[in-house]
Amino acid sequence: MPPLAISMGDPAGIGPEIIAKAWSARDAHALPPFVAVGDARAIERVWQGPIARLGDLRQVAAAFAEALPVLTVQDAGEIEPGAPDADGARCALYSLELAVGLTRSGAAGALVTGPVSKAQLYGVGFTHPGQTEFVAERCGIAGANAVMMLAGPGLRVVPITTHVPLDEVASRLTVDLIVAKARATARGLQRNFGIDNARLVFAGFNPHAGEGGAIGRQEIDLIEPAIAILRGEGIDARGPFAADTLFHPRARAQYDAALCCYHDQALIPLKTLYFDEGVNITLGLPIVRTSPDHGTAFALAGKNQAEPGAMIAAIAMAGEAAALRAACPAA
Repeated sequence: MPPLAISMGDPAGIGPEIIAKAWSARDAHALPPFVAVGDARAIERVWQGPIARLGDLRQVAAAFAEALPVLTVQDAGEIEPGAPDADGARCALYSLELAVGLTRSGAAGALVTGPVSKAQLYGVGFTHPGQTEFVAERCGIAGANAVMMLAGPGLRVVPITTHVPLDEVASRLTVDLIVAKARATARGLQRNFGIDNARLVFAGFNPHAGEGGAIGRQEIDLIEPAIAILRGEGIDARGPFAADTLFHPRARAQYDAALCCYHDQALIPLKTLYFDEGVNITLGLPIVRTSPDHGTAFALAGKNQAEPGAMIAAIAMAGEAAALRAACPAA
């Protein structure tokens, strides 16, 4: 399998540090070979380990055992950990662009994206809500058909709506959207995790899942009809259930993924349980894409305090999903 491509993210954030720490832990976690895409100086500012500057991904396998391979694509200017600027944002964007291209072409086996600052990216002309939508567009996939799944060792969650204001969620939810996200989730669990006949559960929109319409009708008007359609297609879909009953250990044992109505309904339980191990994996793409489920943490950058657990988990998950797809290309 070709090496994984890791876009470094904002060079002033913790991305360079956690990539380097992941390389240092490569043997302990049996990580597949990977290359960091970005400005090598960002890693040198926060890490004293060996770096191999490469110009060709075919050199990664030979270099990986002895040094962290880096493919430099853009000068990030004066890099100061914890102090983001426009040059760094442009470097992050160009790194992401190249890493996606390498993965789309097959030169890289999977894509792992480092944390970026959306505010900084918007300042240099980035127009997408986030990296997920950018990657989907570059892969020729409509944003609505790309599904953001957050995964930890014992929980997978999918927010049906993502980065929208809470007071807009109800108007964004539709039967068609719920069905589309669930179909992509079931398909993604099969392709990336090898789970046939995935068990999906749905969290209700309202407290107590609406109490039969007494506290809102989204469950009756939207979620239940969507579940009926999915079950008619042979998908094991259940619910809607009160969200506050879905995430204790006994409940989690009963499903493979929980679909939630909005961002925080999905991410709060995932980050509470697996803050240092959470992985963002995008379903519905022709490539494998993962990301650590945390941000740039500028306040920690350059202090050797960043935990690499989520990056290690993202690399491991990307490698496993890519190997599964290679073994079962028609799945």
